[in-house]
Amino acid sequence: IAWAGMQLHTRLDEVGGSIVVTVDGHVDLAAVGRLHDDLSRAIRQHPGAMVLVDLDAVGVLDDAGLGILLSAAAFARGHGGDLAVVCTRPTLRERLTATRFDRAVDVRHSIA
Repeated sequence: IAWAGMQLHTRLDEVGGSIVVTVDGHVDLAAVGRLHDDLSRAIRQHPGAMVLVDLDAVGVLDDAGLGILLSAAAFARGHGGDLAVVCTRPTLRERLTATRFDRAVDVRHSIA
């Protein structure tokens, strides 16, 4: 399944028993509604699953985007699953640490 929005694309795959939502583009105020819808859909379609959000192709991640990811993690946990973020880009990992996002949501180096 693939979804597209303004400057934002997401793709849903199953990898090793986890649901992977790959995000490509700009996760900013203009795109957060689309990301919210896509993540909610993935969680509803796979209740109880671990959802991994791959951010390696994200060029911009603003505070609104961080809020959507936090909300999606809570939604996943409320449906018996969980959500983690996959990110290898040092600058984005630094942002996730500086904002303390990584204290609320697991940030991983790889999908595996």
